[in-house]
Amino acid sequence: MTTTTRTPHTRKAWLRRAAAAVALAAVLGGTAAPAALAATPAPMPTPAPATHAPAPARGTLTGITRLDTLGRAQVVDALGTLGIDPGTVRYGVTAHRLTYATVDPFGRPTTATGLLVLPRGGPHRLDLVSDTHGTVAHRDDAPSGGAGSNRLLPYLHASAGRAVAAPDYLGLGGGPGRHPYMDTASAVTASTDMLRAARTAAARLGRPLTRDVYVTGFSQGGQVAMALGRELQYGGHGLRLRALAPIAGPHDLLGSEIPGIADGRVAPRSAVYYLSYFLAAQHRLHPLYEDPAEVFRAPYARSVEGLFDGSHQDAEIVTTLPGTLRELLTPEWAENVLAPRGALRTALAANDGGCAWRPAAPVRLYAGAADTDVPIANSRACAADLARHGARARVVDQGPDTDHFGSAVRSAPQVVRWFDTLATR
Repeated sequence: MTTTTRTPHTRKAWLRRAAAAVALAAVLGGTAAPAALAATPAPMPTPAPATHAPAPARGTLTGITRLDTLGRAQVVDALGTLGIDPGTVRYGVTAHRLTYATVDPFGRPTTATGLLVLPRGGPHRLDLVSDTHGTVAHRDDAPSGGAGSNRLLPYLHASAGRAVAAPDYLGLGGGPGRHPYMDTASAVTASTDMLRAARTAAARLGRPLTRDVYVTGFSQGGQVAMALGRELQYGGHGLRLRALAPIAGPHDLLGSEIPGIADGRVAPRSAVYYLSYFLAAQHRLHPLYEDPAEVFRAPYARSVEGLFDGSHQDAEIVTTLPGTLRELLTPEWAENVLAPRGALRTALAANDGGCAWRPAAPVRLYAGAADTDVPIANSRACAADLARHGARARVVDQGPDTDHFGSAVRSAPQVVRWFDTLATR
């Protein structure tokens, strides 16, 4: 295992980068929401070339890079750039990028990276929060990739006195290949293995972890959080799931999210962004077409797959893609989205059903009624699914003026306070 150190970023850099994220959201409207909590790019290490040595076991920590050290006041300032309530901030934080062994969607050995954040104070042994992030297209926008706003929610949780493991997912951050967007199974393996690596790293950094894990996540990460909770409860990992708090997750693809994309509840530009990303990524796992031209109209058929290779910023993707699904999709595939069938339905079903189980830990589902990226119907459907399996989950509606990005800003401090109350029991 290698250990390196990066010079901490200044408070001025934090303000500049977080302000840039807000500006992007303002310019692009709903389409910027997937990246509204994304990081500003920072140079990433080139993945090590493959060797013929036996692959290390899943979750094996292979590298630690120190990224940031912030005092309490700096954490408060950073959260303030996005209007996040800093009332739970008790400590400063230190952040490290972890590199660890995991597997790809086909079970083959690979590596992934993620962010480990530790409080600069509090108890010697720490409980752990898993915080899974929302949709990002550029690999450097993942939590460990740059000193921008996708670190803010992990910093918020760590500053309250818990360790935080924030996986980058496969193909993002410093991991090789392309990101298998919305592939729930591989997101869960990467997140589970990140928890293993975090336990090893925290112990080596002098802050050993308890068995208790609190699980949260925003947007795509909300869906991942529910599936990760199930894995922790039933997977025999020796960890105790203490609570589940997804924020604005697309929990109900076939019943809420895709119908919302088709009927306009999802804003047109967001619908184009999400659906293009989903189709391009899922085609590599569940072949959807023989030629992109079967799905995408000219000239987009030539560019969609390449736009989601991990090297393009959201602004470039949005300006290259059209503004509506009618302009993006062929008539046949426009009908297919209205009533998914065949390979598309198979891909959606494979990544749906994350709420079809009975958590032993308490669950709260956070969402905003004005969300035009992930309609609140997703959270309500999740609560209903959990109820059918014998579990009660409260849907915390942040109100009629709360959009996708706002749901994260308003909900995350509430999640921290809820975790605080559970930690004393």
